[in-house]
Amino acid sequence: MNNPEFDSLVPASSFDRRSFIVTALGAGFALATQPVMAQTAIKTDATGLVAGEVKVPVKDGEMVAYRAMPAGATKAPVILVVSEIFGVHEYIADVCRRLAKLGYLAIAPELFARYGDPRKLTGIQEILSTVIAKTPDAGVMADLDASAEWAAKNGGDGDRLAITGFCWGGRITWLYAAHNPKLKAGVAWYGRIDGEVNERTPKYPLDLAASVKAPVLGLYGGADQGIPLDDVKAMQDAIKKAGGKSELHVYEGAPHAFHADYRPSFRKDAAEDGWKRLQEWLKRNGV
Repeated sequence: MNNPEFDSLVPASSFDRRSFIVTALGAGFALATQPVMAQTAIKTDATGLVAGEVKVPVKDGEMVAYRAMPAGATKAPVILVVSEIFGVHEYIADVCRRLAKLGYLAIAPELFARYGDPRKLTGIQEILSTVIAKTPDAGVMADLDASAEWAAKNGGDGDRLAITGFCWGGRITWLYAAHNPKLKAGVAWYGRIDGEVNERTPKYPLDLAASVKAPVLGLYGGADQGIPLDDVKAMQDAIKKAGGKSELHVYEGAPHAFHADYRPSFRKDAAEDGWKRLQEWLKRNGV
């Protein structure tokens, strides 16, 4: 499942063995996102589902993840759910349950587990400098591969594999679509398209536009202060030039994190339309 073209972009040192700092998910929202907008936060129950924490075998141990799927399912389509910089907290778990209600086996691995627990940190800059800056793209790709393999052995259909991610996870969604040839589709919510490269993040979606194998639907906010519309246009142009099937949609006036219903950035109309588009995109691409 690995793609040598992508893996060669990151040196082997990025795969150094580490002990897992995060071994359990717990409950609640990340501290850095407080106070939670309780009046808008969506709460999806687990009725009819198998939902909760699981452990995914990886090369250096077991990685904790949240999994939700229809009870009794044996060949459910699989969707990898990639978190924001805040890790797998209640919002991401709820997204998994929403997807499970639609018939998917949704699994959200705690991809920062070796480097720190962003859910317990109170400052965004602290999360960026102490956790995100240490998390290598190539290691994330390997962990997502392991999560997909686990899902295929535990009630999922490995031939119907998709991915969706938010913010940091949106960028990862694009990267994974260039990494895994078995992927059927991706939906990237306001993931960065371009940025500063380094040893651990050597490529951005714009660099990999011609390498994207599975069609990705990119959902962006027109008022996003962190992702210039020029970048969105550049990505659209690069996809068109490469003859790709990916599409980008911009919600005029919407800020970054417009789907995050537990935060002030939430925009109901854009979030609901994006969720509808996600479902249509997955179905259109056989997931």
